[in-house]
Amino acid sequence: MSGLRVREMTLADCDRVAEIRTRGWQSAYRGLIPQSYLDGLSVEEDAERRRTYLSQGDGSVVNLVAEDAGGELVGWACHGPYRDDEVLTADAELYAIYVHPDQVGQGVGRALLTESVTRCTAAGHGRLLLWVLKENDRARRFYERAGFRADGAEEPFEVDGVAVPEVRYARTLPR
Repeated sequence: MSGLRVREMTLADCDRVAEIRTRGWQSAYRGLIPQSYLDGLSVEEDAERRRTYLSQGDGSVVNLVAEDAGGELVGWACHGPYRDDEVLTADAELYAIYVHPDQVGQGVGRALLTESVTRCTAAGHGRLLLWVLKENDRARRFYERAGFRADGAEEPFEVDGVAVPEVRYARTLPR
C-alpha cells in the first residue's frame, strides 16, 4: 500500500485501535474460537483498556499504528519483552498485530511487522517470538513468509471454557 506510514501509537489513537483490534478478532478468529466470545467483544471496553495500558506503561511495550495516505489508522501492532510465564527474558515478543479487515492483504501487516523487527533488532534482542492460534493457517503463512518458524512450543488458550491451542513462532534477529 503506497503512502502507508508506521508510527508510535498515541492516546488519541485508542478508539480506532480498539475498533481495528475488535473487528480483527471477529474476522480472523471466526470459526476458530467460540462465536459467543467474538459476539461479546466491545470496542468501547477495549478502547478503555488501550488507554489504561498506554497511559500506565513503563515504556517497555511498544505500540505501533499504521496509517494510510489519508491519515486513517488501518493497523496496530504491539511488542515488548518476551514473557516466559511471568519472567521477562532477553528475547522480544510480538504480542499482537491486527489489520482492519478491509485492509487485509494490502501490505499493512507486513509494514507493521517489519517495523517491529527493526525496533527489536535495534534494541539488541536476539529473537522475536510470538504465539498464534494453531488453526489460524492464514496468520501462520504470513509469519512463515516473514522468516518465522514454529519452534515446537504449544499451549492452550482458553476462550469461554474452550481450549484453543496456540503454537509459538520464533525468528532470530540479526546482531
